[in-house]
Amino acid sequence: MADGPATWGTPVRSNRSGVYLVEQPAALSAAPIDFNTLGRWIERVPTLTVDGVQPTGRDLAARLHRFWLADQTVLYIGMSAVSIGARVSAYYRTPLGDRRPHAGGYWLKTLNGLERMRVWWADTDAPEEYEDALLTAFAAGVAPEIVAGLLDPALVLPFANLQTADRIRKTHGIAGALLADEKAAPATDADRRAAAAQGGKGGRSDPTRSTGVLRSRTVLGSAGRGANPRTNRQPPRMASPMSSTSADGPRRRLTAAPTVGSKAKKAPTQLSDAGRETLVDELAELTTVARPAIVARIAAARELGDLKENSDYHEARREQSFAEGRIRAIEDLLRNVVIIEGGADEGRARLGSTVIIEGPHGDEETYTLVGPTEANPAAGRISANSPIGAAILGGTAGDEVEAVVPSGRLRMRIIAVR
Repeated sequence: MADGPATWGTPVRSNRSGVYLVEQPAALSAAPIDFNTLGRWIERVPTLTVDGVQPTGRDLAARLHRFWLADQTVLYIGMSAVSIGARVSAYYRTPLGDRRPHAGGYWLKTLNGLERMRVWWADTDAPEEYEDALLTAFAAGVAPEIVAGLLDPALVLPFANLQTADRIRKTHGIAGALLADEKAAPATDADRRAAAAQGGKGGRSDPTRSTGVLRSRTVLGSAGRGANPRTNRQPPRMASPMSSTSADGPRRRLTAAPTVGSKAKKAPTQLSDAGRETLVDELAELTTVARPAIVARIAAARELGDLKENSDYHEARREQSFAEGRIRAIEDLLRNVVIIEGGADEGRARLGSTVIIEGPHGDEETYTLVGPTEANPAAGRISANSPIGAAILGGTAGDEVEAVVPSGRLRMRIIAVR
């Protein structure tokens, strides 16, 4: 059951753990990007890049537009393990480009009309699980034709959500968008006291003025998109909150800032035709068989209720996280493939060549030189970047080569290259 709404910038009166979302009054066909805000963001954060290049305001706006969902009003879904009111207050107070007190969902602050946004919330002692349930329900409610137009159609999230509950991130190409921690304005004692005071003595807002549910335009509700899209069941009522001592705030992570204006290119994935086909088959198995089966398991587990102590649900979630990570990794590899051909270049070993070598004790070994992704030493497929592969690469029959391996220096003679 949902509480609210609170207008953006006004207190959310709950000091309990739970979930919340931010919605606009009506769906818009295009993102209401504020170009003045983008200009200030680019100027304030010189490390900001799009695909490795420092963008213009128009470049940045174009990229953000590629993630706008024209049929949705919900723009962000979040959670707090301690206090919804404190988390939302921190969200309000964090300037675009700062990491603290809470930088999550910062894309929202690139939009015009924030003062018209509404915040809804619900108390629960299982905020992470319900955040995941809300994001899943949201994705299922987006029209297929809208999904097809996204830059990253494999991961459907509200506009300002940059990652799933399992920390799988959107592929958006915007990097270096936040200042280093030491440059962000620290929260004052007054800020901390104000955040702690959110919700007041009464905690939840007066239920006589609460709508009680989020309507069908939002994710929680009594019908339509509020229902579990896979089971057509309503989301379970939020459980009574329990006290928690976990920290409510973003975790710090130190990262190297990219070089402004540099173009970061990924090295191509070098694969044989057979290696590429293996990855294509694995991707098909994951997307058409494994993914639907895991989704069905999660839906069945949710029907049991009590998500916080539901071991079936958590195991299925872990399996989903692994599968989705593998799917995205394969897709990333296949987007940048260079097919290597077999044979030798004027008798010299190259990628795709099969090379017979004689070891120091007269023993013969046969290796096929492949890229790192396809390497399988047990099957005789070694990476050209490995010590032995690098020593062989470019050699011809009769050459004596040497590789530095963990056991020392290994001298070999190339018998044949084919």
